[in-house]
Amino acid sequence: MSNGLFNEFDGVSAKQWKQKIQFDLNGADYNETLIWKSNEDISVKPFYNAEDFKELPEVSNTKATQWNICQTIFVANVEKSNKKALKSIERGAESIKFIIPNPDIPVSDLLKNLDNIPVFFELQFLSEEFINKLNESYLKRNRKVASENEISIQTDIIGNLARTGNWFKNLNDDFSKFKSIVKKNKSFNVDTTLYQNAGANMVQQLAYALAHANEYLNTFDNSFDQETKQDLKITFDVSVGSNYFFEIAKLRALRLLWNTLASEYELNPNCNIFAIPTKRNKTIYDYNTNMLRTTTECMSAVLGGADTICNLPYDVIYKKANAFSERIARNQLLILKHESYFNTVNNPADGAYYIETLTHQLAEKALSLFKDIEANGGFLKQLKEGTIQRKIKESAHKEQQQFDAAEIILLGSNKHPNSKDEMKNELELYPFVKTHQRKTLIEPIIEKRLAENLEQIRLKSE
Repeated sequence: MSNGLFNEFDGVSAKQWKQKIQFDLNGADYNETLIWKSNEDISVKPFYNAEDFKELPEVSNTKATQWNICQTIFVANVEKSNKKALKSIERGAESIKFIIPNPDIPVSDLLKNLDNIPVFFELQFLSEEFINKLNESYLKRNRKVASENEISIQTDIIGNLARTGNWFKNLNDDFSKFKSIVKKNKSFNVDTTLYQNAGANMVQQLAYALAHANEYLNTFDNSFDQETKQDLKITFDVSVGSNYFFEIAKLRALRLLWNTLASEYELNPNCNIFAIPTKRNKTIYDYNTNMLRTTTECMSAVLGGADTICNLPYDVIYKKANAFSERIARNQLLILKHESYFNTVNNPADGAYYIETLTHQLAEKALSLFKDIEANGGFLKQLKEGTIQRKIKESAHKEQQQFDAAEIILLGSNKHPNSKDEMKNELELYPFVKTHQRKTLIEPIIEKRLAENLEQIRLKSE
């Protein structure tokens, strides 16, 4: 320690710690007993200290105190969606994410009285006209263009291809419109939640996020001038799981990786992270435990340095949007921020030897995988060949086997299930993978929860 507070104590080396632990194990093997390996092939030790570093990590440039609470609203009715947004702001939300299903939505009506509130638009279509309408709406209210103020446009054409198996129209048309939108708003979005919810491990999630973004950067590099590239702002949508310390490290590693990639293109090295809990470990049985899962996942997001966090309601898997569960989800974040003091310390994970080690190991492994993807033609080529899909399936299958063998535990599902718990008459939404016969350009990446097979068996036996 550099602090003189501990100078009167003798230092203890890693070797001395290990010897003491080995003595206390009474003959059991240190490596076999206390070192475990994650699905990312990271060997986790029982302790870490400064000897694990050639030089101590630098201080993060993120501000963990500045994260904001977001409320997601699907826009089926503009008037109701606007009222819901205003109520959400009154009740503690600090930003709004509108999911827009079509370009005919009247923007001015939707944004009525939402002055100075950060708003995210997730567009389920590709339309330059809608973006123009959005910017015009803000200019009429004496505002700057969207990307320079509170508006973030979340359009991700590669993400749409990976999720649906098809472009909005075709490759050339999609990229042409996408580049035009990005040039006007100086921002773009990379949705990585699909990879996590489909079963990719953390190294894959990070590598695919980087390769996904790199496909866009290759296009921008030839189309945009240097000033435009310097002003570009990227937002990564990230799904956060319940492996607490690993998830903290994952978000930190993402920033390191983006910094590395952005420097190669002479872009803004900072990125925004929009975090949301995973759906992969959520269950329909003993659904209240979903609140515990989302709480720790949101904590990981805060400590990992997410800029915006949007919590999932505990019943989102099987129930339509409702005021009660959405209020609970929002209140979870309010408690973390205002009662648990998760808004008072910047970067509390800095200097934690375990988290710092995980961060760099995840970043190094992801960078290696990213380089392999690029050496083999890039992300789009591997999507078209089915390589990405195959790798995610392999990871998901391994995780599913661990769940089936109770190596991964979900309380109320594969551990301590309540046999009296019945859900057949509670399902307002179909909670399992849906199959639609249609023609696709590539095999889509399919999201699937770990407990689905077990839940279908239980539902049949009710």
